[in-house]
Amino acid sequence: MHNHWGGSFEINSGDHQSLTEDEKSRNMEWDRASVSHQQHYQHLDETQQSWLLGPPEKKKKKYVDLGCVVCSTKALKWTAYGILIAFFLIGLPVMIVKLVPKHKEKPPVPDNYTLALNKALLFFNAQKSGRLPKDNKIPWRGDSGLQDGSTLTDVKGGLVGGYYDAGDNIKFHFPMSFAMTMLSWSVIEYEHKYRTIDEYNHVRELIKWGTDYLLLTFNSSATDINKVYSQVGTATNFSTTPDDHYCWTRPEDMDYPRQVLRADTASDLGSEMAAALAAASIVFRDDDLYSKKLVKAATTVFAFARDKNRGRYSNGNSFIEPFYNSTGYWDEFLWGSAWMYYATGNVTYLRKATAPGGFTKHGKADRMIPDLSVLSWDNKFPAAMLLLTRMRMVLNPGYPYEEMLKSYHNLTGLTMCSYLQRYNVFNWTQGILVGKSKQLAKISSSCFLTSVCREANILVMTFSRGPDPAGPWTRAKSSIRRQCSFLGISFR
Repeated sequence: MHNHWGGSFEINSGDHQSLTEDEKSRNMEWDRASVSHQQHYQHLDETQQSWLLGPPEKKKKKYVDLGCVVCSTKALKWTAYGILIAFFLIGLPVMIVKLVPKHKEKPPVPDNYTLALNKALLFFNAQKSGRLPKDNKIPWRGDSGLQDGSTLTDVKGGLVGGYYDAGDNIKFHFPMSFAMTMLSWSVIEYEHKYRTIDEYNHVRELIKWGTDYLLLTFNSSATDINKVYSQVGTATNFSTTPDDHYCWTRPEDMDYPRQVLRADTASDLGSEMAAALAAASIVFRDDDLYSKKLVKAATTVFAFARDKNRGRYSNGNSFIEPFYNSTGYWDEFLWGSAWMYYATGNVTYLRKATAPGGFTKHGKADRMIPDLSVLSWDNKFPAAMLLLTRMRMVLNPGYPYEEMLKSYHNLTGLTMCSYLQRYNVFNWTQGILVGKSKQLAKISSSCFLTSVCREANILVMTFSRGPDPAGPWTRAKSSIRRQCSFLGISFR
């Protein structure tokens, strides 16, 4: 083929062969140069390598071995930075707040009622018998009565514990049981108020001190008993031999023999013990084992009181009658039945409490006798009927209980009317209830029952047909204020 540019397009095969060999030789020289360049490149430092066109060698990550964890240096640094930042943002302000002196506000001054209740509870601390706890709150009282009942063969450890009665060192189990029942009832009604004034744990400890002792006064682990111990310590007026009235002395200094009295017939005492243990079992329902223990013991002693030989525990006993003589046991039967029903829910107790022609008729509580209209250690009718009235309002069990429950409700209403001076049952002076004896006890118990009725709306139900249905609330509060002012308490 002819080339217009002066040459031919044909390529000589010989020349082609020689060119190919030259190219091969040249290519081999370039390959050797490339290899030489790569070997030289590896010996250059990082700066020299960066000047070259070839890619730099990748850096290897550095790691730190912390023993159980291996992490990169970079992650460790960022973690440390995060901790420092968190400290300055959170920890440092918290430290400053904690270290800066605070001006604490003084707690509010307790009102007079709170102070009075605190002193009333401290009375029980002062009256404790036995081996006292370190936090008994009465520093000048010590262990006492550690030999009480030590000669008894059926009571392991004796009758150590409980409460002394008043100015002497006798332990009367009848009023002691009543006191524990009332303390428990107050906690059931006003637990939130005890908590508000920081006395809830205190009052529970006082109740348990009493119920622990009552469990020692009979075989509380049995289902059938034939006796209870009714008293520790004895006294006779104008005694010439050492006893609890011969010389009034500190219980820590007692060095004379202390007799233990036993009762084989104790319908009143046994029923009151059952009421105390049953009421306390409700207070301690957060302690299942102890609550069940109290219920079991209450069941046993109440069966003894009702089903064994009926009679008054103080009858003919010269060591009891002058001090805490029981005038009857029908009120304790009703009182014990009510508390046993509340504690167990067993309708057998409700059936006993509402038997037609029962306890109130035998005890003449339906005649509005002044002494039977005020709650005391010897008369529980007003309180027992109030408990059953509330049960009627809340549960309304109907037939066959309704007839007697309605009568209890009516009698409770009449009692409240007498407390609010709607009926002339008591003597009054300047709005203060006056009695022949037990003045302070009558005032305090009537105030308590009025308060319970007021908060349970029993007053509204009783006076709902009057011209001012809300009036009883106001009258009740005014009455309570007057009575408590007489006791030296200023209501707010």
